[in-house]
Amino acid sequence: MRTHQLKRRYNLCAGATLSAQRGFTLLEMVIVIVIIGIIGSIVAMFMRSPIDAYFASARRAAMTDVADTTVRRLARDVRSALPNSIRLPSPTCLEFIPTKTGARYRVDVDATGGGDTLDFNASDTSFNMLGSNQNLPLAQQIGVGDVIAVYNLGRGKGSNAYTQDNTAVVEAVAVAVPSRASDPVETKITIASKQFPFASGSQRFHVIPAAEKVVSYVCKDSNLYRTASNSLSNSCPVTGEILAKDLNFCRFVYDDVVQSNALVQLNFRFQDTVSDEKVSLHREIHVNNTP
Repeated sequence: MRTHQLKRRYNLCAGATLSAQRGFTLLEMVIVIVIIGIIGSIVAMFMRSPIDAYFASARRAAMTDVADTTVRRLARDVRSALPNSIRLPSPTCLEFIPTKTGARYRVDVDATGGGDTLDFNASDTSFNMLGSNQNLPLAQQIGVGDVIAVYNLGRGKGSNAYTQDNTAVVEAVAVAVPSRASDPVETKITIASKQFPFASGSQRFHVIPAAEKVVSYVCKDSNLYRTASNSLSNSCPVTGEILAKDLNFCRFVYDDVVQSNALVQLNFRFQDTVSDEKVSLHREIHVNNTP
């Protein structure tokens, strides 16, 4: 009898222990997974829009940055163009002759009868530049192979740098010693024999760099190309560097109604290849055409 009671008590204690150690059932686990999935879907719906907006903003910012950098580079180049040298062979091609510096040439001899003047009545091989070439920034210093241009009107015989009517190649540059110590230093520039047809009203000349005599910006096959030529003859080549890609629209406009000033209009539209989003950019560049 006692043995039976002890056995019964043992079974009751074992049952209580098993009941206390009971875990999740499969059904309970499935319900929890379903609930977590529903909550995750709801959270994802609320988070998707801000995330999509962030990536869209990043794409637009990248496209705008490319467009702005391209326009700044082009504007900097155009502002250095030789007066009246900008031309548009087509609406998608902009060409001009760049310059590295400009200065004044001597037109009269000094008090002692010295000083090398630029002769417009006959072929000349040298003249004095007012000022020191060595004092100019390195990128602006005149060197052998550079081209001197005087009074470029861009039209008519004798005043078109593209046809080399009013240009001469620099053969040597030297510091000219003034006849008197009190006189300012001048720079003697030796050029290939040339008779310039027209004198500049302000006695100015411009210097075309030897390595970049003509610069072309051309839009072709969704790319914007910048090509520099060491020859004054050019025809919208696309052999240079690619400044921008993914161009959906490109158009250049040049207005030179007022001869002393001109306006270059840039119209670009960039398109993202993934999202098909577009960014349009319009910029106007004022150009001084006073020769």
